[in-house]
Amino acid sequence: MIQLDFYGTLVAASLVLLLGRGLVTRVGFLRNYNIPEPVAGGLLVALVLLVLRTFDIEVRFDTSLQTPLMLAFFATIGLSADFASLKKGGRVVGVFLLAVAGLLIVQNAMGIGLAKVLGLDPLMGLLTGSITLSGGHGTGAAWGAVFSEQYGLASASELAIASATFGLVLGGLIGGPVARLLIKRVQAPGCHPQETPRLPKGFEQPNKERSITPFSFIETLALIAVSLLAGNLLNGLLQGTVLELPTFVCVLFVGVVLRNGLSALGLYQVFEREVSVLGNVSLSLFLAIALMSLKLWDLAALALPIFIILAAQALVMALFAIFVTFRVMGSNYDAAVLAAGHCGFGLGATPTAIANMQAVTQRYGPSQIAFLVVPMVGAFFIDIINVIVIKLYLALPFFAVA
Repeated sequence: MIQLDFYGTLVAASLVLLLGRGLVTRVGFLRNYNIPEPVAGGLLVALVLLVLRTFDIEVRFDTSLQTPLMLAFFATIGLSADFASLKKGGRVVGVFLLAVAGLLIVQNAMGIGLAKVLGLDPLMGLLTGSITLSGGHGTGAAWGAVFSEQYGLASASELAIASATFGLVLGGLIGGPVARLLIKRVQAPGCHPQETPRLPKGFEQPNKERSITPFSFIETLALIAVSLLAGNLLNGLLQGTVLELPTFVCVLFVGVVLRNGLSALGLYQVFEREVSVLGNVSLSLFLAIALMSLKLWDLAALALPIFIILAAQALVMALFAIFVTFRVMGSNYDAAVLAAGHCGFGLGATPTAIANMQAVTQRYGPSQIAFLVVPMVGAFFIDIINVIVIKLYLALPFFAVA
């Protein structure tokens, strides 16, 4: 076994990003279908490690940096959100939220229905529904423990982690192709050079050069650090209460308060370009570490019925994004980018959604409304709605506490 320490893992993650950049640049399929660079590089490395494992060679990474990077990314999302912009996108956020809630209901209905058809415990269907797909690893691990302790479902935690991992992979793979299909039906900003292009903001174009200074960098880094510290303290205060929320939601909330509080008091204006640079660095490294450290053999170990359910969920996500999300959001270019983002966090996580949308906007042009709506819904509202939907399903007659 080869164990990489903190520094070795950081080097590996950086090389994965460079590898992903090279692959997307040189492989037409990856470029044409808008596969995010961290996904391309990370999955290739994960596949190589899977092959090495067949020769009894296992590589393990120090993933201690993964959570801070994820939290830093959500802090920058909060620092990028000003109330004036949120007010403008209020109606769009509401409509997208309804679409997201609809998917949660469909995912659980599909999971439970297929579980019963395949002769499995309905709880396994629920665990392969919105709990792990829209909820991700954190939500999956939490509910897996509940199902094991309160409902007596064996290996619930292992199933939850494997299902969430499957979703993370598929969420990063189907978003680009779905967007490509939809963009063929609409007019994308980048397809008509004679038009005056809209200026990209924030996370829309991560490769755009942005002027920074050492002092402004330190200012922005301080804001992110304060968001991390205060967010973790807030999470500790809310533990065990009805207001308990995931840590990243608390960090994002503190970022929003900092951004708008300092602005309202006239004390400081957040430097958005720098926030986006640090946010994109955190996002890219987080995804690289998450994907290169995937244990694909855990997916291979899934029983065939569970794999069938998860494959069906991926198909349903793609169809939902095409026929529901795209249409209710206006059937335009912004709706296509939103559909790609929905695939990202509907199967995986909000960082995957952002990466999906970046892959699309880098090629076709900016979509400010998508980068306003998806982080808000994917990082905050979806967790609240998901808990409500899950508890409503658990109230059904065929779910009984052991």
